[in-house]
Amino acid sequence: MTDAATPIRRALISVSDKTGLVAFAAGLAERGVELLSTGGTAGLLRDAGLAVRDVADLTGFPEMMDGRVKTLHPRVHGGLLALRDNPEHVAAMEAHGIAPIDLLVVNLYPFEATVAKGADYDTCVENIDIGGPAMIRAAAKNHGHVAVVVDPEDYAKVLGDMDQHGGKTCMKFRRKLAQRAYARTAAYDAAVSNWLAGAIGDTAPRRRAFAGTLAQTLRYGENPHQSAAFYVDGSDRAGVATAMQHQGKELSYNNINDTDAAFELVAEFDPADGPACAIIKHANPCGVARGASLLDAYRAAYDCDRTSAFGGIVALNRPLDTATAEEICQIFTEVVIAPGADDGAMSVFAKKKNLRLLTTSGLPDPQAGGLAFRQVAGGFLVQDRDGGFIDEAALNVVTRRAPTAAEIADMLFAWKVAKHVKSNAIVYVKNGATVGIGAGQMSRIDSTRIAARKSADMAEVLGLPVPTVKGSVVASDAFFPFPDGLLAAAEAGATAVIQPGGSMRDAEVIAAADAAGLAMVFTGQRHFRH
Repeated sequence: MTDAATPIRRALISVSDKTGLVAFAAGLAERGVELLSTGGTAGLLRDAGLAVRDVADLTGFPEMMDGRVKTLHPRVHGGLLALRDNPEHVAAMEAHGIAPIDLLVVNLYPFEATVAKGADYDTCVENIDIGGPAMIRAAAKNHGHVAVVVDPEDYAKVLGDMDQHGGKTCMKFRRKLAQRAYARTAAYDAAVSNWLAGAIGDTAPRRRAFAGTLAQTLRYGENPHQSAAFYVDGSDRAGVATAMQHQGKELSYNNINDTDAAFELVAEFDPADGPACAIIKHANPCGVARGASLLDAYRAAYDCDRTSAFGGIVALNRPLDTATAEEICQIFTEVVIAPGADDGAMSVFAKKKNLRLLTTSGLPDPQAGGLAFRQVAGGFLVQDRDGGFIDEAALNVVTRRAPTAAEIADMLFAWKVAKHVKSNAIVYVKNGATVGIGAGQMSRIDSTRIAARKSADMAEVLGLPVPTVKGSVVASDAFFPFPDGLLAAAEAGATAVIQPGGSMRDAEVIAAADAAGLAMVFTGQRHFRH
């Protein structure tokens, strides 16, 4: 495709997001560009003292049907789609009084924002843009001649490119704008189709699309030879995507992944029930605890596995305070994320220039809906986010000995943690803190033994006479297929067990628990995490 662009002489502007618009339109007018516009956009520009021609004047038809029909007209689409170097197209334009449109500036009705606000069905439907996407796609297709802008952040770049090329835009830039335009309409259609699937209760629509907006180009992916980028989906879910970074170097791919895992885990613990801390390493928790204060919770979480905590991610369910910040700074930590931080904590962290501090507007709802997806060769898997939750009333005691109140509290704590540990997951908890975590093993008994071994190692570090796992409870994210894993937990010192149940050998496992004097409850709910 040759670059047959002519200087921009006419621009059609119709936007919902008016950010930066007046200054941009004024810049176009100063460069001799005629401004065409519609509705509220035209009014805004006129109020700013700019000369604007109504699209209705161009088409000869008034806006009608509450604005649903205003730009769907041959004099608009012909002006966008005509090939200026094709004699037949030029002749058709002359015959039908179609003037060329050299620049299209459109952003769409705020459908995504309308849905996010919880608007009713009819309101959401009214915020589905029709004319905007049609014009965007037309201009983008004809990018050999027409520039199309869908993002306010490109306004200054358009003016700069015009100045650099004598009032024209260059082909390279128009191609980039066209790609952004098609990506925007694709994302818009994905948002509409996914919303509509949810509205009609279709959990597996025939076609499914996801979209995001670039938030950050990353230095590399999981490894230096992999390129990577971070995209946000526009939702208001509190977390790493919506957090404010106060200091420290740019987050890496692994930082973002691990910080998300940490914050989603700590959000399981309602701050109204007390402070909680989760420390994550390579997407798995290496320590989780509650405490009378954030400082206590951090120390207890750290004491689960001090070795793994080095270079980890710390997530808190309450705003970071000065004392906790000072304690965290005693070892190397990659990222701290919390729903706020006081001035003292900010001052403490300011002395650690490489430590990233992220604050959020709150905690994500661990039981909220939403979709999670994962790529596989040739496709992707889609499922509901794991919002599974149980309380004491849901527990089914299956052994002769019922758990004590203290054991129940620790079992429920361990169950929340196990939900966020890679399978096969084994979590030992005592007094509201993890004391051993076994993650990602191919055998459940291996996870059980690894967690117990970590507890024994920490007992030596802490100078304790017995492993911290003695007197703990244990959670398993899925059923014990044989009694061996449960017996290994009992040998390590666990006194009570929480697991889903559902094995063909449940009776054998229950009998083994009774013989060992354990209390055991079934949840009827599994938490695999692969």
